[in-house]
Amino acid sequence: GSLMRGQKLTQIFTILALTQSAGITFLQGVESVRETMRCPYWMQLLTQIQHDISNGHPIWLALKNTGEFSPLCLQLVRTGEASGSLDLMLDNLAHHHRDNTMALADNLAALLEPALLIITGGIIGTLVVAMYLPIFHLGDAMSGMG
Repeated sequence: GSLMRGQKLTQIFTILALTQSAGITFLQGVESVRETMRCPYWMQLLTQIQHDISNGHPIWLALKNTGEFSPLCLQLVRTGEASGSLDLMLDNLAHHHRDNTMALADNLAALLEPALLIITGGIIGTLVVAMYLPIFHLGDAMSGMG
């Protein structure tokens, strides 16, 4: 959920920042992002953004209409539009989402470590018992013979 969303937002803002700094129009940048997406949901959102911008809506409002972008994203894009530094704001958003996604992945890995230790311990314990059980039975059989 959150991990995939963060990855998609990072991808969107990274490509938009690159296309803006290269002098490509925002609509062409959104089309570039849409072409890299494999998820139909995000492709549909990007199509909606393109449609809204083509109809004269500001970029921040087109993003807001999707319901997927945080107030921080909307405010930075709005500020970038007003100040003429949209490429810089998009780059900041890309870094922000990348850092948040990496932190979330690190936290998830830290939460999984104890579970992995328990599973590994269970597997090793089962193997040890499986190896020594025949030896114990052999000892019982030998003591019964004598």
